[in-house]
Amino acid sequence: MTDSRQDEAEDSGRGSGTGPGGDPGNPSISVGYRNYVLGVLFTVYVINFIDRQILSVFIDPIKAEFDVSDTAMGLLVGFAFALFYTFAGIPIARWADRGNRRSIIALGLAVWSGMTVASGLARSFVQLAVARIGVGVGEAAGSPPAHSLISDYFPLNKRATALGIYASGVYVGSAIAYLGGGYLAENFDWRVAFYALGAPGLLFAFVVRFTVREPPRGYSEQAVGSAETTTFGETLRHLLGCRSWVYLMFGSSFLSILGYGVLMWGYPFFGRVHGLPPLEIGIWLAAVVGIGGSLGTFGGGSLVDRLGSDDPGWYMRLPALLTVVAMPFGFAFLLAEGSTRSFAFFFPFYVLSNAYVPAMHTINQNLAKLRMRATAAAIMLFIVNIVGAGAGPLIVGVLNDLYTPRFGDEAIRYSLLTISLAGLLGAFFFYLSSRSLAADLRRVRE
Repeated sequence: MTDSRQDEAEDSGRGSGTGPGGDPGNPSISVGYRNYVLGVLFTVYVINFIDRQILSVFIDPIKAEFDVSDTAMGLLVGFAFALFYTFAGIPIARWADRGNRRSIIALGLAVWSGMTVASGLARSFVQLAVARIGVGVGEAAGSPPAHSLISDYFPLNKRATALGIYASGVYVGSAIAYLGGGYLAENFDWRVAFYALGAPGLLFAFVVRFTVREPPRGYSEQAVGSAETTTFGETLRHLLGCRSWVYLMFGSSFLSILGYGVLMWGYPFFGRVHGLPPLEIGIWLAAVVGIGGSLGTFGGGSLVDRLGSDDPGWYMRLPALLTVVAMPFGFAFLLAEGSTRSFAFFFPFYVLSNAYVPAMHTINQNLAKLRMRATAAAIMLFIVNIVGAGAGPLIVGVLNDLYTPRFGDEAIRYSLLTISLAGLLGAFFFYLSSRSLAADLRRVRE
């Protein structure tokens, strides 16, 4: 995925490496195998978001079957998942900083896929909420160890690109959920979707467990990590001591409110406001979210790798700039009267508003020390997901119920417009982060 002549030159001194079945104690890792691991982790993240996002496709049918409000559905797609996802992420990340990250990811994948299947067995709203909590706990074992693995496999000048490829799993997984869910919504009961989309993850867990090797800590920097792990408190104090990291968390949280609000309520938006049938919504959203989101993260990662190599401030300056440019497209997408025009504005908005994601992950990893990386990823995901994945969908649900007496089915349009203001706040904090980033990175490397 990131193969090049420069890659080959960098790796020539490390040996040819071995394939998936190679000796775990051999630190020699080939370019091809490094990219293979990235492909496997990307696929895990795709499955992660298929299992997470499928619920958004069936918000209205589930709401009708269990006779609940938009606020309750906002809790289900938001805090019921995010709260346990984020709290479970901290101890799992601590485990990943000490143990075998590959095995932790495989176990988590099996758990969350099984709980996705269990979601289809729910016969009450409470049972469904419990199953979604189980999905959240399982998925907590995904990204923190994956970020740590990718940071050990890919050097600094390629890390944002690699993390951008990994992060695009959000959009590919969401696209599959939208497309597959749209088809299933028109032809089957909503429970069938959870069975069909949850089962593949149970099988792929074996691929992760038996083909991914655990690299030495600090391999990509050719550094030797201390055998002594840091405590959670030490990691948190270290990160809070970096002003750029604090501003990064504020900016990412505001962008996450907007991102998860649109991701979870975009499907009902096009159904309620534009009256589109489920499959048509699925096709359009699969194209916009799958292609647009992937372009944004991959392009954003590549750009900040190039610009940031000369001036690290660009890792945050560029996302700030692109987010500001994205916002007029976002307002136009929500206010447009025709569905075609709305999707036409939605695409550039989604590309630009997601370009910050690889920079967020990369700076978080670069500011952490070697034995802090999985924990640092979990802390970042804790903050961003509690605010974004938890509060974002809930805020939209509450606003829907508040606005409905005045706006009817169009209430969701004004709910999403309200949370769009968070994007501008996110861009402001990214700019503040860029001003102290270079100094913080120098201090970490000393």
